[in-house]
Amino acid sequence: MTNHLFDAFRSRMPAPDRLLMEADDGRSITYGDMLAGSARLAHALLQADVKPSDRVAVQVEKSPEAVLLYLACLRAGAVFLPLNTAYTLAELKYFFGDAEPRLVVCDPARAAEIEALATNTGAATVTLDSNGQGSLMDQASRLPSEFHDVARGPDDLAAILYTSGTTGRSKGAMLSHENLASNARVLVEYWRFGADDVLIHALPIFHTHGLFVATNVILMAGAKMLFERKFDPARIVSLLPGATALMGVPTFYVRLLQQDGMTKEAAKGMRLFISGSAPLLAETHKAWRERTGHAILERYGMTETNMNTSNPYDGERRAGTVGFPLPGVAARIADPDTGNPVAQGEIGMIEVKGPNVFAGYWRMPEKTKAEFRNDGFFITGDLGLIDADGYVHIVGRGKDLIISGGYNVYPKEIESEIDALDGVSESAVIGIAHPDFGEGVTAVVVRKPGATVDAADIAAAIAGRLAKYKHPKKVIFAEELPRNTMGKVQKNVLRETYKDIYGKAG
Repeated sequence: MTNHLFDAFRSRMPAPDRLLMEADDGRSITYGDMLAGSARLAHALLQADVKPSDRVAVQVEKSPEAVLLYLACLRAGAVFLPLNTAYTLAELKYFFGDAEPRLVVCDPARAAEIEALATNTGAATVTLDSNGQGSLMDQASRLPSEFHDVARGPDDLAAILYTSGTTGRSKGAMLSHENLASNARVLVEYWRFGADDVLIHALPIFHTHGLFVATNVILMAGAKMLFERKFDPARIVSLLPGATALMGVPTFYVRLLQQDGMTKEAAKGMRLFISGSAPLLAETHKAWRERTGHAILERYGMTETNMNTSNPYDGERRAGTVGFPLPGVAARIADPDTGNPVAQGEIGMIEVKGPNVFAGYWRMPEKTKAEFRNDGFFITGDLGLIDADGYVHIVGRGKDLIISGGYNVYPKEIESEIDALDGVSESAVIGIAHPDFGEGVTAVVVRKPGATVDAADIAAAIAGRLAKYKHPKKVIFAEELPRNTMGKVQKNVLRETYKDIYGKAG
């Protein structure tokens, strides 16, 4: 028996002297360095009494060492548990209590307070940094550069990723070796990644996008990445001539369009710009194509499933859609209540099935059972439709559905109309408790700089476009919309902020 995921990477690895990573601090890491470094860290994990299937919780800043630690966990048979660097101690307390990690790896600045938390759940704590005496990297530096990988099969857990927990407590999505391996293999082929590719990697690595899409695809392709600790639009533009691909969130592309240097000439050596983690506005898609000559490839995935759909590499990359189901992935649109298929073009719940779909929620068997249909399809929680050409459209989250006066209102439909108006930068439509209608359709709008568009302008523009029950009862103007680290608008924050605008609920 082999180590399923790491052996999948190893089987496609180029020569040891080929570069895997050029970091923004000037360091270069070859594939040989990666093998040796991850081996040393795997030995260090064993010395820390980490056994197969033990969880290793990691809350560290982005660095090459953090990637090596992920690979070391795979090789040691451990379950990698990346945690957002913005999580508070209260949030960490929940994760440690729920996942019961054997080891917690953190940054030096938080070591004392995290150790106090981790000790209560029986976990040891260590820092990762390469300069600190007693750190995991310090220990690893004295250990062998070869490691006999622990046997792990396709169904063994490789990682647990916690969902954002916007409704109820966060859930740990259990991802197997084959969940990750199958998705990486498909994406390499579908997006045509090869050994000569150079990816600009400016995403965080505590999230599925930066870790399991960007990093795994590069490892599976035997390619190289320009490893940036953070997204800096001016620096990204400067890196384009030496790159072939960029994976980003919509905010990346909006901010890059604000750079004078973002031109056709700058992008001429690039073959692929990919966007995900949040909806890409059609306006951004159009502006990018006009400025650079490239059509952004938008795709759709989630923590529990990795990538489900993608616009085509060849063929029309249709703005406002997330393309077609990936090879091996089945997608359907179902009635949210009955699970019965809806007619083509009608809105319903997106459900998916395939080797990419997670094993279930950590220690939540009832929740896991509730999220799967009897035939194995996973209920994503995303509302969407499939058009006549087979493109998947996402219209919003199930929990974002507004029921006003007994009618279903889909926020995306209204947002699209408002976003198309001159003077509007973006909008978010939410339902707020209303004494007469149950929920009042409410629009939170961000104006473009200098714009004077007001609520009356918005009402007039949509009057003949949408049914009366879809019209916002109130329009609120804001400087910006709250977003999480991956660029998704946090509608739960907006609902909480404006919860009393129609009078106290209840």
